[in-house]
Amino acid sequence: MTAKQVIPYRACWLAVVLASIVVALGAYTRLSDAGLGCPDWPGCYGFAIVPHSYEHMVLAAERFPGVPVESAKGWAEMVHRYAAGGLGVLICYLAAVGLSRNDPRYPRWHSLILLCMVLLQAMFGMWTVTLKLWPQVVTMHLLGGVSLLTLLFLLLLRLRTLMHVRTALSAQVASPLLESDISLRWLRGLAWAALFMLIIQVALGGWTSSNYAAMACPDFPTCQQQWWPATMDIGHGMNVLQHVGPNYLGGQLTGPGRVAIHVLHRVGALLVSGSVIVLVVLLWQARVQAMAVTLGAMLVMQVCLGVANVFWQFPIFLALAHNTGAALLMLTLVSVLYHLYRLRQL
Repeated sequence: MTAKQVIPYRACWLAVVLASIVVALGAYTRLSDAGLGCPDWPGCYGFAIVPHSYEHMVLAAERFPGVPVESAKGWAEMVHRYAAGGLGVLICYLAAVGLSRNDPRYPRWHSLILLCMVLLQAMFGMWTVTLKLWPQVVTMHLLGGVSLLTLLFLLLLRLRTLMHVRTALSAQVASPLLESDISLRWLRGLAWAALFMLIIQVALGGWTSSNYAAMACPDFPTCQQQWWPATMDIGHGMNVLQHVGPNYLGGQLTGPGRVAIHVLHRVGALLVSGSVIVLVVLLWQARVQAMAVTLGAMLVMQVCLGVANVFWQFPIFLALAHNTGAALLMLTLVSVLYHLYRLRQL
């Protein structure tokens, strides 16, 4: 392997790790109600860091009257922004490498798409603050962060393939599946369906969080002691035309709307679980146990975290783990799909 191959691969590894940290920091910022810890963007009360001296506090009060400085929330927001900025620099480097390579096998367009996505993600970060946590923007910002992490992970897999690194998982997958009676096309289609439902579920999770609907159902498996609450208002809860203007910190929806969002998120979890379980069973029958066990374990972990959040009333560390679990499940499904599509090349 040459340095021209190894350096972008290692940079992509670093970008995947940093993107995971950024997603977790974004979730922590949202869950700790620190999304408006800095009322401006990209600075914080007009400063590069959270104001702390007496003189800076006075200036902050003059610039943003009625918005007192909360240092803990401000630092949560600024650490998230600087980590995201570092990720942006790494992605710019990967895009520059893609443009400089003449090798037609190099995933040039993949790198450029990542660059466009990180720029769009920065805009969503700005709009999250300037539009005062408008749920539509907050949800898209969350979905964009997970999508960016997923695409970086996929780029890592492609760069590893370009370096001709055949992993143990690849070796274990190829022979049993190609000799199996289970249709490879069927497995791919089912994996795509599971991934599509998971993307919808992540968006529903973002909508639940941005509308502060997590606590709307304090019991499990029922919601407010009912399987299908009669008072919930799906039209109100899924209204994506909420107007811009109010401060959405704490949410603006009524109780029935929040109950509807929470219930739909649970329904989505059932659909995702069902599709992933079927995929796991088929992978097991195809004698690809390592892939089936990994995917099944990620699903079980995520379901357990979701249930535990309800039972313990959404402590921040469990809510953060649930957000992280969704990203890990997404990466695992993408890895499964990637290996299913590579089988004929091994």
